[in-house]
Amino acid sequence: MIRALWTAASGMQAQQLNIDVVANNLANVNTTGFKKSRADFHDLMYQSMKTSGAPSTNATQIPTGIQVGLGSKPAAVTKIFTTGNVTQTGNELDVAIEGDGFFQIQMPDGSTEYTRAGAFKKDSQGRVVTSEGYPLLPEVVIPNNTTSITIGNDGTVSVIQSGQTSPTSVGTIQLATFSNPAGLSSQGHNLFKETESSGAATTGTSGQNGIGTLSQGYLEMSNVSVAEEMVNMIVGQRAYEINSKAVQAADEMLQTANNLKR
Repeated sequence: MIRALWTAASGMQAQQLNIDVVANNLANVNTTGFKKSRADFHDLMYQSMKTSGAPSTNATQIPTGIQVGLGSKPAAVTKIFTTGNVTQTGNELDVAIEGDGFFQIQMPDGSTEYTRAGAFKKDSQGRVVTSEGYPLLPEVVIPNNTTSITIGNDGTVSVIQSGQTSPTSVGTIQLATFSNPAGLSSQGHNLFKETESSGAATTGTSGQNGIGTLSQGYLEMSNVSVAEEMVNMIVGQRAYEINSKAVQAADEMLQTANNLKR
């Protein structure tokens, strides 16, 4: 009986994590460039009470053994890097990636992190930065007397300054790709960090070597489907409930065994 208590409890803990992941997905349904997560589980070790294939007599073997599972546990929380819906904003510094790739962002400690959120702004120096003020890499600086900004599909940034009619190139937005994007470490603020699992970043020009292209005036929204997450939440809630029922059933069986003497 005690085994059933712990087994069902492990199922409740696993489903609690599942609901946590679903809740985070739903909380970020309107977060620009957000990538949803999925909780994966695996079963725990098994207690063998009879071994399959063991000899039952000199001439026969046991065809099927007896193994009792001891529950489940989380195996991984995987980021799903499918493309989110692209929304037109009309803002000159809003950029969406169509295809694979990440924007490169320089952090205050000098390291590089990566994002799919292209809602860029200008800081006091004219640099193109994120909402937290982290500059884009390679650095792009917009002159003060700029009247219009054009970002090409290949990442070329051109501006038209006051008093001029021809555009001037002020930089190029390069993208980074990874052999295993799901291995990136989420840092919050729509940023990801390179890990051993993700592999080293490969940078290049948009539209070349399998790297996605850029669309100015658009933003990639979250890839969370509210309907799908609601279904996952209901399934997780019911799974948690049925595991709690198993705990209650095991408790009632223990109570019956304890009352045999009466």
